[in-house]
Amino acid sequence: MDQFTLNLIFVGGSFALYIGIAIWARAGSTSDFYAASRGVHPVTNGMATAADWMSAASFISMAGLIAFTGYDNSSFLMGWTGGYVLLALLLAPYLRKFGKFTVSEFVGDRFYSQSARLVAVICLLVASITYVIGQMQGVGIAFGRFLEIDATTGLLIGACVVFAYAVFGGMKGVTYTQVAQYCVLITAYTIPAVFISLQLTGTPIPGLGLFGEHTASGEPLLAKLDQIVRDLGFAEYTAAHGSTLNMVLFTLSLMIGTAGLPHVIMRFFTVPKVSDARWSTGWTLVFIALLYLTAPAVGAMARLNISELMWPNGTEGAAVSVEQIETSPEYAWMATWQRTGLLDWEDKNGDGRIQYYNDKNADLQARAEANGWQGNELTNFNRDILVLANPEIASLPGWVIGLVAAGGLAAALSTAAGLLLAISSAVSHDLLKGQLTPNMTEKQELLAARISMAAAIVLAVILGLNPPGFAAQTVALAFGIAAASIFPALMMGIFSTRINDAGAVAGMLAGLLVTVLYIFLHKGWFFIPDTNTFTDADPLLGPIKSTSFGAVGAAVNFAVAYIVAGMTKETPQEIKDLVASVRVPKGAGAAVSGH
Repeated sequence: MDQFTLNLIFVGGSFALYIGIAIWARAGSTSDFYAASRGVHPVTNGMATAADWMSAASFISMAGLIAFTGYDNSSFLMGWTGGYVLLALLLAPYLRKFGKFTVSEFVGDRFYSQSARLVAVICLLVASITYVIGQMQGVGIAFGRFLEIDATTGLLIGACVVFAYAVFGGMKGVTYTQVAQYCVLITAYTIPAVFISLQLTGTPIPGLGLFGEHTASGEPLLAKLDQIVRDLGFAEYTAAHGSTLNMVLFTLSLMIGTAGLPHVIMRFFTVPKVSDARWSTGWTLVFIALLYLTAPAVGAMARLNISELMWPNGTEGAAVSVEQIETSPEYAWMATWQRTGLLDWEDKNGDGRIQYYNDKNADLQARAEANGWQGNELTNFNRDILVLANPEIASLPGWVIGLVAAGGLAAALSTAAGLLLAISSAVSHDLLKGQLTPNMTEKQELLAARISMAAAIVLAVILGLNPPGFAAQTVALAFGIAAASIFPALMMGIFSTRINDAGAVAGMLAGLLVTVLYIFLHKGWFFIPDTNTFTDADPLLGPIKSTSFGAVGAAVNFAVAYIVAGMTKETPQEIKDLVASVRVPKGAGAAVSGH
């Protein structure tokens, strides 16, 4: 059976499963649509949350960024995982006890202000829309390769699939669909990693293989990888490459951004009790760990495989020939990915070979001149293709390649659905029902929720056609926005009675504006033509890159909120009592208020 047919079977079968589940679990009320009627089991919710959490950035992009940058990009792993611990300990149980449907509703009630609720909606929309761009980007990339169509068409197909199960299923349909998607994505991520670990190290556990011996050379795998990338003029894989300050701020930005992500927080409104929210977070960490403990090994082993493929006789021998790429089954993946526009090369010196090296490295210049090289000839290698191409690079069976296709799409679609649901809830429940048309019936609200989700899908497609960077970079920007705007408001709302309505509004606006301004000035996105590629080469503020600025924005948010609160009226006593009732563990099985 040819590869295209296998891809269709795996991808088509998974889509049929998702849509079938959505039909079975179709939302019939606003409680179903927003919170699955608060009837989801903690283990089920943990698995669904893990799928919601592990997006295209985790499945498709993260290992690619680790592979080509090395040690520094392990901050993605530390930030995202550490942030989930913060969410589990500091936010999820208290928000569930408060008993509302959405983050914006909590902010509005806690800070006794419709203005605070509106500002929270704006913050949520900016963060979620930025985040969903990365997911739709991942959908387009996966579809483009495995259905052998262009990325734009793939993105449109993915949008239709999300529409089919998210718009009608709501939170109830999305929850059970995400359980299926988690099973697909974790299987698809783990099986190729096991195969490749066995090939390179003889160890079936990728995380152990990463620190084991490279079978062919007898050297430690990381030492072998360091040697190869050093010979090619790149920084050693295990070396620290950048600013320590920026790395700390980036990790912190990811951590507190994670704890402020509305589409993840919403998942904890779906369980019956506060204690179930705590159990859900524990199970989610278990399910997340299965992928995150594997990702560093996937990145390192893929980088080693690529380097050895491009220099089959070692870095002192000849580079891969154009004839090999065109005729050898070992290199067929290159021609296939070239058709997507995400991989390309050029024989600049006409020697019939494709030299892959760091042409900006001064130590390699003499060697390059002696060999007649005219610069790095692997002119484009999009980091987002690495995990999807990994089974082909390692010459794994066709069914593994088809499984990875389904897994990549499951990761992107599961998070996209969660984000679209958060956007829809913010518009229909917080903006329309909560402020503009409070007298609308439940039927009208449900219709508004579905229409707003459909509109959000259209917007996500439009923005996904022109993303600001790689999927993980785009997601990092979204985390920074959530860190600067939503997380401080939630923390102060739960743990401080001093912050009043004016302080919360001022803090959220200050954090959001300063972060968005820094990102846009840094990148020039939307303002300067032909700047589609994200770059952090020349930070505006010392070594602080725009993907790291969320932590600074959060500090601004906290500072402004406390200053303004200190200059305005004290928080009413009934709100102080409300905060106390949420924080005290008494009656952990009940919520303060609900629907």
